[in-house]
Amino acid sequence: MISVYIHIPFCTSICSYCDFCKLLKNNNWIDKYLDSLEKEIKSTYKNETVKTLYIGGGTPSSLNLNQLNKLFEIIKLFNITKDCEISFEANSEDLTQEKIDFLKNKINRLSIGVQTFNEKYLKILNRKVNIRHIKNAIKEIENVNLDLMYGFNGQTKKQLKEDLKQMINLNPKHISTYSLILEENTKLYIDDYKTQNEDQEANMYEYITKTLKENNYIHYELSNFSKNKYQSKHNLTYWNNENYYGFGLGASGYLNNKRYENTRSLTEYLKGNYINISNELDLDETFQNEFILGLRKIEGLKINDVNKKYNINILEIDKIKNLINKKIIIKTKNNIMINPKYLYTSNEVLINFIDLSLHKH
Repeated sequence: MISVYIHIPFCTSICSYCDFCKLLKNNNWIDKYLDSLEKEIKSTYKNETVKTLYIGGGTPSSLNLNQLNKLFEIIKLFNITKDCEISFEANSEDLTQEKIDFLKNKINRLSIGVQTFNEKYLKILNRKVNIRHIKNAIKEIENVNLDLMYGFNGQTKKQLKEDLKQMINLNPKHISTYSLILEENTKLYIDDYKTQNEDQEANMYEYITKTLKENNYIHYELSNFSKNKYQSKHNLTYWNNENYYGFGLGASGYLNNKRYENTRSLTEYLKGNYINISNELDLDETFQNEFILGLRKIEGLKINDVNKKYNINILEIDKIKNLINKKIIIKTKNNIMINPKYLYTSNEVLINFIDLSLHKH
């Protein structure tokens, strides 16, 4: 079985409104894009059984009903299991009752990019939040994720507390949290927007984690929290270092020890030149990714599973022994995991595994 990611490349509202975004808002170009997406899937997909399907972006919810219908006709190409998790990303302002009625019969998981309810920070992100739409979506679709962003310049703990309170009151099954990161070519990056310092963000992360746990959300990955049995199966594919297809402009995938990234050029994509970069990983690189991805999970890695997969005893690796001795990594009976004290600075822990080798301990 395999997972599939489909990229609908509409930029979020914090982009710099590049010509590409404007181009894709033209219905003729959207139709051409969907035609090319269908051709890519037909040329690459090998009819494997699909266990998770994630439709992201961008903002696929900005497609109109005709375009959405065309997209879901394309999705019929996949051999989808009856219990396949089918996720769809959305902006709340797009979620009219008409679209909710359409989607609820096509998907079983909805991810809404709320980010914040604070008018000041929504204006900075050039976003709007429609709470009525969110409530309707949660009522109609059982498994809904809400995204929460923190780390805005000048954001107070009181403001974060209010955002978190509103989100918890909506009672979604899943909440994803992100500190504000300034990506190149976004409007905030170009405007030289300042974020919170690391200590302030760390305090906010700790407060978010504590509050969500108190409200019956399971902290199962660095940035992700869910009610019991509502963890994102698709994202677990990434963290478990499993294979997945990536279809669409700029999408990435991982198949048969090859990581690939599709072109970001619309012209090339429409010509059928889909893949831009493809790298075959050697065994050491795959082994490194097992830790770099797997230790993002709060429960970490199952020792016996990794030992069996790579025919090695990871507890005999000096680097791992040292991290355990320093209590940066915790060993339980069956697992190794990052010490909760170091979760916010996990990148400083994970960097230890970049040059890990199966042959040099």
